[in-house]
Amino acid sequence: MDNSIDTQIRVPRDFESLRSIIIERKNAMPKRLAQVAAFALANPDEIAFGTTASIAMAAEVQPSTLVRLAHHLGYVGFSDLQSIFRERLRDRTLSYEERLVTLERSGITDEEAGILSGFLSAASQSVNKLAATIETETFTKAIDVLAAAETIYLIAKRRSYPLTAHMTYAFSKLNIRHQIVASPNGIDGEITRFATQKDAAIAASFSPYAADSLAQAEDLAARQVPVIAITDSAFSPLTACATHWFEVAEADFAGFRSLSASMALIMAFPVAIAERRRKSVIKADKTKME
Repeated sequence: MDNSIDTQIRVPRDFESLRSIIIERKNAMPKRLAQVAAFALANPDEIAFGTTASIAMAAEVQPSTLVRLAHHLGYVGFSDLQSIFRERLRDRTLSYEERLVTLERSGITDEEAGILSGFLSAASQSVNKLAATIETETFTKAIDVLAAAETIYLIAKRRSYPLTAHMTYAFSKLNIRHQIVASPNGIDGEITRFATQKDAAIAASFSPYAADSLAQAEDLAARQVPVIAITDSAFSPLTACATHWFEVAEADFAGFRSLSASMALIMAFPVAIAERRRKSVIKADKTKME
């Protein structure tokens, strides 16, 4: 009885909570449940729009597996679970104008101060969460890969693009050879074909994942080019092709999501790479003198 009550209490009623619960339990899930859970987080729109039959076919499982996953997570049935994905879709498809209207109706007395406070609070939450969850060992391994690369390819689209734009600036200042994959004439695919196994890539994408970024990262990985990924879920399609990856869950304010934690992370990359290379040069020079 106690376990049942606890399960009911922990049933997530919003997408972010659901995502966190799935990630928390993924290693303990039976193989088929983990498979459909991964599919659900990677394809949330399909879960929201699809039927049980169409989703099961796309996920390559039996329809009953969808029901089993819903029960495993504490939902009454698959329709109950599916409602979380549909609610996420409604939130995500709000236009920026509609988000402003929602903000106006929130009852903030000092509107400007409230907006500023809201964004600062969301940024603080994001950075604090990343600081508490990031594995420094993974960061060190990522720097091992990037510092050894001849050229670092930078891949990001849409909301993630500012990350690569900033890294381009920092890499240029620190004399780190790089190539941002963001051509105005649509030849991004051709640009990445110059990459070899002696190079590396940093790819960033968050749900809903940019198809071009995923395709480019997958192509590089298939050609044995190391990929360092920045994404928002252990089930993100980027993790499947990444040599090392970082999960960054950004908090939002009134539906507007910033890149505060992601920006803090990518600012550390150029400096760490430059410092690693500087020390390598010093060590090599000392070895020659000896």
